[in-house]
Amino acid sequence: MAGIKAKLQLQEKVPLPRTAWKLADLAVLFLLLALLAHRVSSLMVTSGSGAAAACTWCWVAALICEAWFTVVWLINMNAKWNPVRFDTHPERLAGRSADELPAVDMFVTTADPKLEPPVVTVNTVLSLMALDYPAGKLTCYVSDDGCSAVTCYALREAAEFAKLWVPFCKKHGVGVRAPFVYFSGGGTAERGGATTDDVAEFMRAWTSMKNEYEELVHRIENAEEESLVRRGDGEFAEFVGADRRNHPTIIKVLSDNQDAAGDGIPSLIYVSREKSPTQPHHFKAGAMNVLTRVSGVVTNAPIVLNVDCDMFANNPQVALHAMCLLMGFDDDVHSGFVQVPQKFYGALKDDPFGNQMQVMFEVDSPSYKELQNRFGRSNELIESARSIISGDMFKAPTTLVADLTSRIEAAKQVSACRYETGTSWGQEVGWVYGSMTEDVLTGQRIHAAGWSLTQYKRWATGLLEILLSRHNPCLVSAFKRLDFRQCVAYLVIDVWPVRAPFELCYALLGPYCLIANHSFLPKASEPSFLIPLALFLGYNAYNLGEYKDCRLSARAWWNNHRMQRIVSSSAWLLAFLTVVLKMLGLSETVFEVTRKEQQSSSDGGAGDGADPAGRFTFDSSPVFVPPTALTVLSIVAIAVGAWRAVVAGAVEGRVPTTGGGPGVGELACCVWLVLCFWPFVRGLVAVGRGSYGIPWSVRLKAALLVAAFVHLSTRN
Repeated sequence: MAGIKAKLQLQEKVPLPRTAWKLADLAVLFLLLALLAHRVSSLMVTSGSGAAAACTWCWVAALICEAWFTVVWLINMNAKWNPVRFDTHPERLAGRSADELPAVDMFVTTADPKLEPPVVTVNTVLSLMALDYPAGKLTCYVSDDGCSAVTCYALREAAEFAKLWVPFCKKHGVGVRAPFVYFSGGGTAERGGATTDDVAEFMRAWTSMKNEYEELVHRIENAEEESLVRRGDGEFAEFVGADRRNHPTIIKVLSDNQDAAGDGIPSLIYVSREKSPTQPHHFKAGAMNVLTRVSGVVTNAPIVLNVDCDMFANNPQVALHAMCLLMGFDDDVHSGFVQVPQKFYGALKDDPFGNQMQVMFEVDSPSYKELQNRFGRSNELIESARSIISGDMFKAPTTLVADLTSRIEAAKQVSACRYETGTSWGQEVGWVYGSMTEDVLTGQRIHAAGWSLTQYKRWATGLLEILLSRHNPCLVSAFKRLDFRQCVAYLVIDVWPVRAPFELCYALLGPYCLIANHSFLPKASEPSFLIPLALFLGYNAYNLGEYKDCRLSARAWWNNHRMQRIVSSSAWLLAFLTVVLKMLGLSETVFEVTRKEQQSSSDGGAGDGADPAGRFTFDSSPVFVPPTALTVLSIVAIAVGAWRAVVAGAVEGRVPTTGGGPGVGELACCVWLVLCFWPFVRGLVAVGRGSYGIPWSVRLKAALLVAAFVHLSTRN
């Protein structure tokens, strides 16, 4: 029976039927092509004089934008054409011996104790240390690019708290093992899978654990950098005089449990890599590569789990599910990586800020000299790499290190700023440099090598850097081993920032036509008007259907739709301009840490900067200027169009298709824009209401842009 059980599949690939959706895909594509054909035919018959000629450029601009929208639709069709689901069976791993489960090194990165509060990082770490996995095979590495004694102190306190928290979670079957989530249920104690425990005993344990956690939070939130560094015990002496941009490597083993049994807690290691003003640090990708090298010389686990500091494991069996995918194929040595999209916790109802993305995821042994050129001069790291490349790590259990502190010097060597000089780190080895979206670029590079298997702005900047570099998916598909459909799938994400100029241009056509008395859409009285009307209704019905199919509300669809318009005209647009300026040598992209909001244990509100009421908050950042200007411009255009319709009676023109004044289509475009940008309308009228009102500096800049646009639009 044991032999039969061991042979059961760990994962199953289940195709998902999508016939109706494919027909809808093709219907929208047909309407897009019909609109393009109408544009081309109309432009070909347009006369070269009169009002029609004055409007020709509007139709040309619309044609270019609509052609781009068609390309984007084709790219998205490819990604959704043949979806599959992987069903994993972690319970079947029980049929295998404990030695068959590989060790896992868990990487957590943080960069700023002010923007990423240590309490947030602590909750992430605690959720990982409490995973259902042999504790002796788990090691958590935390990279602190802020070089903060408070972060180190918080993690040390977390290591002590974990001795209580981990046994509590496993004894009572706690489902979500980040304490702030578990204790934020309005005071309700959830027992998880423990059904035979005495209720009174459990409530006493729950209350005691909640008190311990609140004391932990209190100690961390009241810790001060200067007082920690000045302590007489010298525990934080290495932080004396350390500047976050200039300091030596600091590595501390906060918990060493390599010989822990199943009921123990994993090891925890703090890493702050060396920084020097004279050396490039490559942002998060550089931090990840340092963690990879430190891990390679300390624990050298064959599997790495990488999360951000504001994430947590929403399933204690996440490592076992991953093993089902990594070990569930016949050639499991070549099962390279598993990527999953992030899902924000504490989200408000119907996702008012559009944060969720639910509707969208054996070589020859080289010589020692070759390994040295690729991985650097650390003997320990070279031996680590050699064992990985040869496949030995999968043939036998990883050798445990008796004392992790004995590897500190080797870890400090590979954390030095100059260690990567003359090696392949960031190019052929580790996380790839050249983009702030290091996860997408690295995943794409792995596929290209032959494997078959303020956040919006940073994402968009990094994605555009990928698209405009030698890592462009089309280039690596043509000259390397990235499959064509993999290439197109990566383009789904990579083209996000490129959409900004096209969407902005299309959004400006409606206001321009109302102000300048031109048109870019067929008149309502013309049969061709049915094409854009059917496309508008069909596209939005299609997207609404996708949300309903995912059991999301119509309100959630609307919130995400409007946020796409807002983000496109703000974060994506600024990211596009940033990269263009960088290419021209006029600017450099700057890595911006996204503020992570922390919650108390009793706070059930939304995180990530979301206001409890779901309202937008504004500041003087330039990211708010373009959408504010577009909002004001749309209101002005509607007013001009209404005045012309009532007073001048000139809504319908008597000219050929591509000429004449604006019609109901242009007016509808402006009304739709105002509805999409309604949070900015509220921000404009919220005078003197703190962060809910748009600052006057932003209003002034937006007004100047609107005045310039109106002036140019009304010039003969």
